[in-house]
Amino acid sequence: MSYTKELRIASLAVQRATLLTQKVFHEKVKGTQTKDDKSPVTIGDYGAQALIIQAIRHNFPQDEIVGEEESSDLRGNSALTEQIWSLIKGVRLGAGSTESEIEKELGGPLQSSEQMLDAIDAGNSAGGSKGRIWALDPIDGTKGFLRGGQYAVCLALMVDGEVKVGVLGCPNLPVDDTAALSADVGNSGEDKHQRGVLFAAVYGHGATSQPLGTDDLLPSQPIHMKTPPLKEASFCESVEAGHSSHGDQAEIAKRLGITKPSVRMDSQAKYGSVARGAGDLYLRLPVNAKYQEKIWDHAAGALIVSEAGGIVTDGYGQKLDFGQGRTLAKNKGIIAAPKTLHEEVAEVVKSVLSEKSA
Repeated sequence: MSYTKELRIASLAVQRATLLTQKVFHEKVKGTQTKDDKSPVTIGDYGAQALIIQAIRHNFPQDEIVGEEESSDLRGNSALTEQIWSLIKGVRLGAGSTESEIEKELGGPLQSSEQMLDAIDAGNSAGGSKGRIWALDPIDGTKGFLRGGQYAVCLALMVDGEVKVGVLGCPNLPVDDTAALSADVGNSGEDKHQRGVLFAAVYGHGATSQPLGTDDLLPSQPIHMKTPPLKEASFCESVEAGHSSHGDQAEIAKRLGITKPSVRMDSQAKYGSVARGAGDLYLRLPVNAKYQEKIWDHAAGALIVSEAGGIVTDGYGQKLDFGQGRTLAKNKGIIAAPKTLHEEVAEVVKSVLSEKSA
């Protein structure tokens, strides 16, 4: 199945949501306004989730949605609700027209703050291995978002527990697929590259990148992972030490003979960067044995890397199981690597993890 409509709606919905996140950043983060108790990222999270869920419900009303946010806090805070609603009202695809064909395709603008709250709450699916379920992370990489660095708007469709469609909107990554990867890429907003890229994939149909736009989708091009000699590979990891074990990952790189310093980057922008060959490996090893990865943090990115010629498994080389609910309950750690390198990387990762648990 080609999932043509699902891919288009997901891509447009993510593109529209990135416009909101950028608006929040420029109006609530970058300016001199006083921050209230709720951080700007909270405003962006709620707003992006509402916009994306509205588009999914309009086009696929029977589908379930696993969203990161729910509106209970908002319903008791009318001032914050109105703040988010005022931002959402101004976000449109299609030259700002409330009646553009693109907006109609996504269900048109939300009509009220109550409709916005209902949309947010529609992301309450428990997940599972049966039926059509969307996994949504409205702003992945909250600290990256707040400092003007990397973050991503992430959306994936799972059918009977298998990821079939994945879309990542990365407003601060260079559009140029050949741009060199560095930890500060896009951070200042003053680099020479045009920024804002949409990654997308459908199971069995490859992965693509295209510039983020403000109207209809722009032309896309196929992306592919690189397959360098392992000693020349570069690897990405999370910025936050609380998200992945930097020490274990450094030891793995040492044993693999990798000498390049790691590139630390927030969000699923790492998956997109690896998929298009800007980086070669992505390692995310567990900080503690009890932590369970959330499905919305990996579903879209894992599919995009797989369709670009890579393999994504857990730290023990096992397939990621997205049918266990809202978390990857049966998996620990993440390895994303080119097919030619994955087995060797996985053996070293398993060795380090085994030594750690001994």
